[in-house]
Amino acid sequence: YEMDAVTGVQTCALPILDDLDLSGKVVLTRVDINVPLEDGRVTDATRIERIVPTVHDILAKGGKPVLLAHFGRPKGKPDAGMSLRQLVPALERALGRNVVFAPDCIGAIAEAGIHGLPEGDVLLLENTRFHPGEESNDSAFAADLARLGDVYCNDAFSAAHRAHGSTEGIARLLPSCAGRLMATELGALEKALGQPDRPVIAVVGGAKVSTKLDLLGNLVRKVDMLVIGGGMANTFLAAKGVDVGKSLAEHDMTGTAREIIAKADEASCEILLPEDVVVAREFKANAENETVAATACPADAMILDAGPETVDRITEAFARARTLIWNGPLGAFEIAPFDRATNAAAAAAAKLTREGRLITVAGGGDTVAALNKAGAADDFTYISTAGGAFLEWMEGKTLPGVAVLNEG
Repeated sequence: YEMDAVTGVQTCALPILDDLDLSGKVVLTRVDINVPLEDGRVTDATRIERIVPTVHDILAKGGKPVLLAHFGRPKGKPDAGMSLRQLVPALERALGRNVVFAPDCIGAIAEAGIHGLPEGDVLLLENTRFHPGEESNDSAFAADLARLGDVYCNDAFSAAHRAHGSTEGIARLLPSCAGRLMATELGALEKALGQPDRPVIAVVGGAKVSTKLDLLGNLVRKVDMLVIGGGMANTFLAAKGVDVGKSLAEHDMTGTAREIIAKADEASCEILLPEDVVVAREFKANAENETVAATACPADAMILDAGPETVDRITEAFARARTLIWNGPLGAFEIAPFDRATNAAAAAAAKLTREGRLITVAGGGDTVAALNKAGAADDFTYISTAGGAFLEWMEGKTLPGVAVLNEG
């Protein structure tokens, strides 16, 4: 892993664009542009904007960028509502280039698009998931894709946890490398979990312990302190014999929560649970609420956020740490005033990052939404747009789309 002089983030040791001769080559570039659409318009272009450096660098090196991407879940057959054609205007705006569209990703139609591509333009091939061979990672489909190009570049970290034709199969058939976004993403994650500056603190929130078991099990072995928030914290409190009233909690998971606490003790990882909580009788915006000790939740109330004393403890822990990994909110951040703990903790992390005292890496859908809402996202060292891939990487799992590039 080498340090990027511009961003200060480590870049990964995979083969990258600079390692291959791209001049005059057709570069099949797997991107993730699975963006939200409303009435045919892109409502959040973040994923599109993040592919710009890779596409511009391919062009600068004399390559022809041909974009491979999925969109939605069309289940292996064409579906006009999930056509990538709809993304051409947003891509052209982001790239500042003409984007030509080919209505298939393999065969004569795709070949014609590549042969006729004017110099300096970008070709977007139709949704790879319109073919059943994509998700089944069918070798014949991967070969049909590979036939179109000279070089394969994977810039879709967020799809790297899936062994699909366009993320894994094709990489076995062509000279392959990671794109700029993939390299940056892996470098940021390696800096946070692989070889971090210590102490390392992780914030894990969200509704259910059951969806984050592997994550918690891996993190207690890797971090010095684990902050647990959201509905998950209620399950841990219940595991310690605390009555959580009508709070969202998985009472069948309390045994598992106790096992995680025991694992953390063994690994000398401190677990920080709420000491005080904000409770209400109904789950709605501005519901009447009160702050009580975590052990004093009324039987007819539910815990919807961490209280101010807990937030103080969390921010004090941030100030002592060197690296922070964040996945999931501390409370019901979607509705005021139950977003206070998340907002306050996020603001504290952002300030420490600005001051150069903390490296902050965050990821997962709810997390990004919560940090954006708190106005803290821009100050974090790195925010991953990957959901499943980010989680699986944090769980310590091998990502097929990354592993295959290492094999090259």
